[in-house]
Amino acid sequence: MKYMWEGSFKEKIDKDIIDFTKSIDIDKKLAIYDVQGSIAHVKMLFKVGLITKKEKEKILNGLKRIKKEINGNKLKILPTDEDIHTVVERRLIELIGKTGEKLHTARSRNDQIVLDEKLFLRDEIVHLIRQIIYLQNCFLKKSEEYIDTIISSYTHLKQSQPVLLSHYFLAYIEKLERDKERFLETYKRVNVFPLGVGACAGTSLPIDRKYTAKLLKFPVISKNSLDTVSDRDFLIEIVFCCVLTLIHLSSFSQDLIIWNMDEIVYVKLPDKYCTGSSLMPHKKNPDVFELIRGKTSNCIGLLTGLLTLVKGLPLSYNRDLQEDKKPLFEIIETTKSILKVLSKVVSEIDFNKDIIKEKISSFTLSTDIVEYLVKKGKPFREAHSLVGNIVNYCIENNKTFFSLTLDEFKKFSQFFENDIFEILNFESSVNAKVSNGGTSLINVKKEVEKWKKKLKKSLDLITNLEKRISI
Repeated sequence: MKYMWEGSFKEKIDKDIIDFTKSIDIDKKLAIYDVQGSIAHVKMLFKVGLITKKEKEKILNGLKRIKKEINGNKLKILPTDEDIHTVVERRLIELIGKTGEKLHTARSRNDQIVLDEKLFLRDEIVHLIRQIIYLQNCFLKKSEEYIDTIISSYTHLKQSQPVLLSHYFLAYIEKLERDKERFLETYKRVNVFPLGVGACAGTSLPIDRKYTAKLLKFPVISKNSLDTVSDRDFLIEIVFCCVLTLIHLSSFSQDLIIWNMDEIVYVKLPDKYCTGSSLMPHKKNPDVFELIRGKTSNCIGLLTGLLTLVKGLPLSYNRDLQEDKKPLFEIIETTKSILKVLSKVVSEIDFNKDIIKEKISSFTLSTDIVEYLVKKGKPFREAHSLVGNIVNYCIENNKTFFSLTLDEFKKFSQFFENDIFEILNFESSVNAKVSNGGTSLINVKKEVEKWKKKLKKSLDLITNLEKRISI
């Protein structure tokens, strides 16, 4: 079989060149979407009179057979198949004969691949958002489980102020919510119909792009043929959304790695989510979290590669764009696998409450003492300096805030009264943080209830979105 584009070529195509330029090993992942797009395209060709009803039925029957072969993993790839478009068209001609040659009327592989990618990404965005919501629910359940457990928060990896562990989990729900919103926002730009602009200039044939778009559940069509075949903004945006999600999950993983250290042991990891050492029998390693860090790093590199791929391309289509799919597929699969694995781990991790409480430093209450003095009338900066002196005094005399007497406090300021001891406990510190977004128990309980309702609405939203794009 000749290649579909070699009509004007006088020499036989060099095999090494064919092997070098083919992409079928990668873009075969888009097979089902190529057939979906082709089915809608054929219906449009009949509507505008470019093929007869008999030809339409013949082509559609052939495409449906190919769809069954794809679903059954029986579609064969031949050495002459360059890409998934070639495979589908070649197989169609094998099945129905010369009529299959009309399939490619009024389209190019340039606009066809953009359609395949967008159909693929619409489905993947729905899957990713579902997994994000599931992980959010896992964090929410942990928030309820450890609703009143107090832990030190950290800045610069130094203990800073007491917070509720539930507040910590809610922080990751917030991060994931922004990730979800980014996917939904990018979805709007994915959901723009590209087919029908041809190679780069449109077509003189009487096509109906709006009709094809309607069949494939696209609400709007692209406006410029040059932009349409060259645009990969939507793809890079999705990859960026994935990478930023992974960065958030890598940050969480880093916390768990630190909290799992023998010197800290805030967290208990189930054996089934750990690995061992080939040499040291006692080891139980948090490899899942380390691999999340590592895979995130790799995806950041792939995103950088995609940005570099498009940075200097002239309008309109260039073959460089064939290289967009491998990093796209790898990043999406990595993101889905990490969301899935992390949801399992988060659901079953336990925290050592006694150890966590024991290791909170009394100095994490220093800001509470500053605010105590401010409420008494001390200027903030003066109060800050004064409490710094108290910290130094404690360190020099091997004391904590808890072991100081009222007389010792009064050595630093007469503003101190017996009520200072009312704030010198972690529960009082946490529950005093009633400002919006603060870590008080009353705030956290309100947030937990809010998120229960919000995540249910999110699931309803994504279910409706799934129905709207179902073909």
